[in-house]
Amino acid sequence: MSVHRPGVNIVPIHGHTPQIHETAFIAPGCTIIGNVTIGAGSSVWYNCVLRADVSRIVIGERSNIQDGTVVHCDPERPGDPDGSPCIIGDDVLVGHMAMIHGCRIEDRGFVGLGAIAMNKAVIGSDAMLAAGAMLTEGKVMGPRELWGGRPARLMRELNDAAIMGMRMGVAHYAENAKHHAAAVDEALKS
Repeated sequence: MSVHRPGVNIVPIHGHTPQIHETAFIAPGCTIIGNVTIGAGSSVWYNCVLRADVSRIVIGERSNIQDGTVVHCDPERPGDPDGSPCIIGDDVLVGHMAMIHGCRIEDRGFVGLGAIAMNKAVIGSDAMLAAGAMLTEGKVMGPRELWGGRPARLMRELNDAAIMGMRMGVAHYAENAKHHAAAVDEALKS
């Protein structure tokens, strides 16, 4: 499942080596550490860090983690035997420079530019955390909800046009990742 990725730092730790589907695009400059699983057709863009040294990070299929994003998790603690793994579903959009920490993003969820999602927070399916928002620990966003602010709170329900826009974004990133993978391969040949 894992293959060599030129320009990508793949770091095994504590007996865990990142598992990256052969169809996933991992851009040069990324660092992927430990117990990370990345599904088919997903993309991790330039200069992201995914560090699963104390728990696990799972990214589903066709999801994208955009440039400069940091994804981490938290270990088990007294009274919290499960810890805070970071679980990202299928067809998820994570905007540039986001901080995703020990939370769950359900299928088709969206995290805006520079947003923060903290331990045990949940971004529901077809829900959007607005750019710059901070979803604090344990907060749960329902399906199709838009949350914004610091701390984030419910602003409104997303309409069908907004949902369609997010789905178009997923399709765009899946296609664009193929072009970037080819461009990276070509650059390495020269």
